[in-house]
Amino acid sequence: MSAGRYHPLLIPGLALIVVGAAFASIFLGAVTISPTRIWAVLTGGGDMIARTIILDLRLPRMLLGLLVGAMLGVAGAALQGYLRNPLAEPSVLGASNSAALGAVCALYFGLSELHPLALPLLAILGGAIAILTLFLLSGSAESPLTLILAGIAVSTLAGAGISLALNLSPNPFAAMEIMSWLLGSLENRSYDHVWIALPCVIVGAALLLADGRTLDALTLGEEGAQALGVNLSAARLRMMLGVAIGVGGAVAVSGSIGFIGLIVPHLVRPLTDRSPSAVLLPSLLGGAALLTLADIGVRLIPSTNELKLGVVTALLGVPVFLVHLMRERRLW
Repeated sequence: MSAGRYHPLLIPGLALIVVGAAFASIFLGAVTISPTRIWAVLTGGGDMIARTIILDLRLPRMLLGLLVGAMLGVAGAALQGYLRNPLAEPSVLGASNSAALGAVCALYFGLSELHPLALPLLAILGGAIAILTLFLLSGSAESPLTLILAGIAVSTLAGAGISLALNLSPNPFAAMEIMSWLLGSLENRSYDHVWIALPCVIVGAALLLADGRTLDALTLGEEGAQALGVNLSAARLRMMLGVAIGVGGAVAVSGSIGFIGLIVPHLVRPLTDRSPSAVLLPSLLGGAALLTLADIGVRLIPSTNELKLGVVTALLGVPVFLVHLMRERRLW
């Protein structure tokens, strides 16, 4: 990707924001720790309490914020380019809801109590099943509209399964646990969750970033893209696998977090040449920064119980998206 395809300060600026958000996530929290104590921990020393808070609580939470946000951001940008729909996000293909259903099954049947990895693994399995179902529903059709319709069907079915689990929940506490997970959070996450999300995000993001030229070709329509030598079936396979693996792994450890994949591409697009490929990398960086900053916010907002990250991203995302939509509506 040539530097001329986006504002020269966009990538460096986003990189600085990501680094700043990462450090702020370590330095800020419900418990105030002096910079001297934090620096001592980061340099290999420090007292036991500070080391526990920084290394065991804040550091894995920061890493997951960056990973999950980056995956949701690049997935949203890729899907908006592939489906040629400015409202597309990971939930369009049903991957988010299906991964959430897998996690809900782990909570409902008590599998998460048997082993901490049961919940994220079932969430990833749910995303994979959603993609297989999409293949069966859409068949060999290459039109993005077919994928959208199939994705709506899969997402609706997964949503019904989640509602059924809540309806049949054996006790109020189980229902509360399911609802708490569905609201999304990075609270009380460990390095086990980081190692689950990391390979999924790397594979998923790599598959989506590799399709930049295909996304640009699709702006000419399916026939135009095929005339340029694009294999639409292979492109669809890469897109679906990228979303299933990446978003499935992200949702598996964070719960359902919305609007990141929707609003981030719209925020960075005006600083690019508006081609789908030029939006991918900025959306990855922007998603990482936005989710990490939102997670810092939920820790600092005074409340009896820590606010859920999914709620905050929705409250922040809707007005930002509406304002941006009013400004940019003539360009779509």
